Amino acid sequence: MKVINTKLDGVKIIEPRVFLDDRGFFMESFNRKSFKDYGVDIDFKQDNHSLSKDKGVIRGLHYQMAPAAQTKLVRVITGAIYDVAVDIRQGSPTFGQWVCATLSDQNHHMLLIPKGFAHGFCTLVPNTHVQYKVDAYYAPEYDRGVRWDDPEVGIDWPTNKPILSDKDAKQPLLNEADNDFQFEETSYTGEVIK
Repeated sequence: MKVINTKLDGVKIIEPRVFLDDRGFFMESFNRKSFKDYGVDIDFKQDNHSLSKDKGVIRGLHYQMAPAAQTKLVRVITGAIYDVAVDIRQGSPTFGQWVCATLSDQNHHMLLIPKGFAHGFCTLVPNTHVQYKVDAYYAPEYDRGVRWDDPEVGIDWPTNKPILSDKDAKQPLLNEADNDFQFEETSYTGEVIK
């Protein structure tokens, strides 16, 4: 397994070991001990699974506020997505900045998105299944979001005509969104862990 730190403190790309043969492949998508050995010690509580039937579906940007804030571990079962994390921690030197990763059923990469980040993705192909683990249960009273096309954030989405839910089309801009996240210094090094 390889864990790659991104420019956003805490957001990591995880490349699992994949064993290929004539039958297909085998991989561990999550192993608590292995993840802990790489500094990712999270007590996941719930798994979520979405199907997007069309290319160009954008889901997000979503987060839950405290006390129900969530860390997410996102992966693609079939298809491909352009997966995005946005730093929404007030006082952060990277507040409002974003990173992306292409996650697919071909590369098997995962994106770890900690509390304090909004998350969203755009499907790159039809019939894309996304599965993600979270470390806090869904709590609708703390469910919040940021508009996918907030010009201050400036995400370079891979579609000009997204397919959105009514909820996502009406999300507020980042500077108007309910947000109780505060930046706290960590020992972020930016290194790749192999």
